[in-house]
This record gives sequence, C-alpha cells and structure tokens, in this order.
Amino acid sequence: MNNIRNFCIIAHIDHGKSTLADRFLELTHTISARDMKEQVLDTMELERERGITIKLQPVRMEYRWKNPNSKIQIPKEETFILNLIDTPGHVDFTYEVSRSLQAVEGAILLVDATQGIEAQTLSNLYLAMEQNLVIIPVINKIDLPNADIEKTRREIVKLLGCKDDDILCASGKTGEGVEEILRIVIDKVPAPLGSARGLETDKTQALIFDSLYDDYRGVVMFVRVVNGRIKKGDTVHLVGSSKDTKALEVGVFKPSFEVKESLSEGEIGYIVTGFKEVAQARVGDTVTQAKDKAGALHGYKEVKPMVFAGIYPESGDDYPKLRDAMGEIKLTDASLSFEQENSPALGFGYRCGFLGMLHMEIIAERLKREHKLDLVITTPSVAYEIVLFDKKTTTIHSPQELPEASKLQEIREPWVKSEIVTPKEYLGPLMSLIQERHGIFGNTEYLDDSRVVLHFEMPLSSLITDFYDKIKSVSSGYGSLNYEVQDFRKADIARLDIYVAEEIVEAFSMLVNREDAHQTGKHIVKKLKDIIPRHQFAVKLQAAIGSKIIAAERLSAMRKDVTAKLYGGDVTRKRKLLEKQKKGKKKMMAMGRVEIPSKAFLEVLKR
Repeated sequence: MNNIRNFCIIAHIDHGKSTLADRFLELTHTISARDMKEQVLDTMELERERGITIKLQPVRMEYRWKNPNSKIQIPKEETFILNLIDTPGHVDFTYEVSRSLQAVEGAILLVDATQGIEAQTLSNLYLAMEQNLVIIPVINKIDLPNADIEKTRREIVKLLGCKDDDILCASGKTGEGVEEILRIVIDKVPAPLGSARGLETDKTQALIFDSLYDDYRGVVMFVRVVNGRIKKGDTVHLVGSSKDTKALEVGVFKPSFEVKESLSEGEIGYIVTGFKEVAQARVGDTVTQAKDKAGALHGYKEVKPMVFAGIYPESGDDYPKLRDAMGEIKLTDASLSFEQENSPALGFGYRCGFLGMLHMEIIAERLKREHKLDLVITTPSVAYEIVLFDKKTTTIHSPQELPEASKLQEIREPWVKSEIVTPKEYLGPLMSLIQERHGIFGNTEYLDDSRVVLHFEMPLSSLITDFYDKIKSVSSGYGSLNYEVQDFRKADIARLDIYVAEEIVEAFSMLVNREDAHQTGKHIVKKLKDIIPRHQFAVKLQAAIGSKIIAAERLSAMRKDVTAKLYGGDVTRKRKLLEKQKKGKKKMMAMGRVEIPSKAFLEVLKR
C-alpha cells in the first residue's frame, strides 16, 4: 500500500502527454522493446492520425528504486507500483480529465517549452487544484531549437507560486529528465490511504471512473479501489443504480488487461461484469460488496451534452445500418446521447447530443470509417431552456420543439465562462471578435510581458460553430481557447423558417438570436439561389420569423422563346403567344412543385 502511487498527466492539447507516457513505459519495462510503438496508450486509429488523445487510458507500471539522488530520501532499494492515467488535452474532453483526477493523488502538469502556458493548461490545473492533488510542474520538449525554457519557467512560477527548483525539465522525445520525474512522483505524491479521505475504511468502496463494452465479456468497469478488497467471484453492488452483479474477472492494465486474483485498497484496475449495457455501470458510481453495502463515494456529476445536431444517412436505405452503428458507438462512448427523429426532407435519422464540436467530428468520422456510412450532418445548435406561462420549465434541442409564442414566457440560452491565452499584440482584434459574438469582457491577466489571458463570457451558440477557427486566424495561430458552461440566461431567440415557393421547408428551420436573424436568413436564401436549378416558373426564396419576411431572393424562370417560329405577319400574333406563355407561367407558379436537390441540404445544413 505504501509503495503505490496514483497520478495522471494533464496538459494543453499537443504538449506531449502521450510521448512522455511512452518513455515511462520504456523506462519501467512495462512494454518490451519489440512491442513498443509511438503513442502506445492512444488505442484508437483517429487518436494516432490526429495526434490527440480522445479517451483516458490507465496503465500500471513497476519501478525499482535504485541509487536515489541526495534530494530524495528513500531508505533502501524498493519496487513501487505506479498507476498512470493519460488524459486528453482538448477542451471538449474536459470531462475525461475530471474523471481521471478523481482516481489519483497527484498530477504532472506538462507545459510545452515552445508554446508556454495555454488555455487548457489553466483549466486542467484548476480542476486538479479543486481535488487537492499534488501538482508536479514539468517543462517538456526542451530538446527543440525554439524552446524558451526560462520564459516558460517564469510563467509557471507566476501561476503556481512555486520555486524555480520545483520545476522539472524533460524531453518526452529523447528521454532526458524522464526518470527524474518518476522519482519526484514517488517522493511527493502521497500513498493512497482511504482513511486519509475520511471514508468508511472497514467496508469495500471503489469508484468507477470509466467503462467499456466487450463483445465477449460484457461491460468492463475501470475502478479505483478506495477501501477494502474485491476478488474474482465476489458479488458486488452498485450503489447508484442499486444493481448486483458478479465480478467475473478482475485485473490491472499493463496496458492490456492482465488478470489478478483481487484488487486491493489503493489499486487501479478493472472488473468484468455480466452487464450488457454501459449505462448499467454509470461513471461516478460506487462499487461495494453486496454482503456489507457501504455508502456512496463522492463521485462527479454526469456530463450533459450541450451541442446538438441531426445525423442522417445520405441514402434512406442505410438507416438500419446507422441505427446499429449508433448503438455500437454508444457502448464505447457513454457521453454520446441520441434519439430518433424524422425530417420531411432527410428522412429517418438521429438527433444527437455532443460535448462539443470536436466530439461531434470524432463521432461522425467513426461512423464513416468503422461503419462505411455516408452522412448528412445538420447545423449544430445548443440546448435552450424555455419557461411557459404555467411556470413549467423544459429543455428543447430543435426548432420543432419550440411552442407557440402565446404559451411562451421566456427562452434561456447557455452561457460559457471562457479564457483565451494569446500574445498581447493580438488583444485588440480578439476583443473585437468577442464583441461581435455578443461576448461580455471580464478581466485581463498578464502571464508575462508578452502573453495575456483574456477572460470573458459568451453565449454558447456564438462559440460552437467557427469561433475557434476565427481565434486562430485573428491571432496567427497563437491564441488558445478554453471554456466551461456556466449558466442559462434570458435571451431573445426566434425561430427562423425558410420558404421555397411559399412552402416552408422544415429541415432548414433553426433557432437564432433575433439580432443575427437577418444576416443568417440572407445567407441561406442566397446560397439556395445558387444551388436550386431554375424551373419553368419563378421561385420565391424567403427567410421569415413568424409571418414577417426578413430576407428574400427570387429564382427567375427559364424562358422559352415562343415567338421563334413566327416568320412574319401582324404583331398581335406575337403578343398573343407571349400572353399565353405568361398565363401558363402563372398557373405553374401556383400549382408547380420545386424539387430541392440533396446538394442543397448538404450545403445549407452541414456544419
């Protein structure tokens, strides 16, 4: 027990977490040289391709303490069990980081020597400090020619209030300084004592921090045992869901599953259950022995998706395939939520809830790659709270759910608390961008003479589409963004409808801020004018809020020259033919139907 250390690595995206983890695995001989490859803990193809971590990944290492230096007092040669959790760095997967922090006592704060402190560095650090974890600051990538170690060191000292000597320097690529990090982890991170947390030490308690579904073994729970012991064959009880199941197998991560007879207090490992759905073993629930049921541990809140979009198959025949694919992905990603919906234009599909735009892209990419599906993804929107005159409050995710104005008292939209870390020369353009998106400025904090943290609040709907891309464009790629949903606030939201030939097209309807409605409506009808082919009659394209038209375009009719066959005679013959054509066009305009090509839906509805 005293020889166990549980820790994780937290950092901004692309600061070298997975590469540093590779060096740890090599140094501790957890993985043989033959099986070693880059980003070992990133098991998904998409993670390797994009160079980012999407799912947290635990691993158990054994480190034999030899020749300790003079700074660290370990009395004799010992073997330490080091449980590491590699975490994602993108803002969309902050929930994965929070889950990891609940299972450990220490965190390595990794900062890129070429980039310095960035927005997600701050966010993850604050999460770790809320859990009272021991923070070990490390400057990574010191081998790069453009590494500015002293500047990065000053930023960390100002942020943490630590001493220069407390900051370690390392290179995950070359391995320089990596062993020193492990030694400091052993020296500074406390052993995992349940009694130190004031828990029911005489009863078994384990926290579920992740889970996955295995086709052959059912649901596998990733747990941190806080008190007691869980053995293979024990009947365990889940406090939150009030369900019992047998521990069919228990073991640890090496990083693949390695079977053990039991998991003891302080250990991180897995329990194979007989459950058939991941939802039956909710993240944050407490596992106890069925015979002496203990109380629940302080877990963490279930994550609620805040970005919603429709996912439809391009071909209606592929709907059964999409239905099966969504079910399979849900088994490996408990944060995905979806429900069936039917669009008049796109047919059967799903209204899906995501944690953010990157999460949406990852799910869409997995559907395309793993299940060979061609998809139509509608414009992302957010969840709105509506208050009716009878004082009932409910949440809506699409324009079709918005009740009549006569029943509606007010609409509330989600707001986020955000920060941008940027060089100070880009401060002005970024402030203009925030103001343009209805943001409210907070304070500006200087990390050093050249870098600032800009704090502000903003509606989530203004942030989810292209705001991150705009930040990168305005700041020449140096700006970094972090945000968290704060609360819901009253807003002037309207349903924007699109009419084609005076008929409403439900698939194009959306909820927008009334201030932006004209610009959005104008953009859509202009795009439709370019995409919809001309017909034999004129076609009206209109954007409306209620009965008020706020933007319009007109698709002119194809005109046949009906007088081409005339070779002479009185002018009245020509006029008669033109009048006949005019009447025919008017009749077609009243009775004719406009066929909207699928390309139009793809262009207007896609993100």
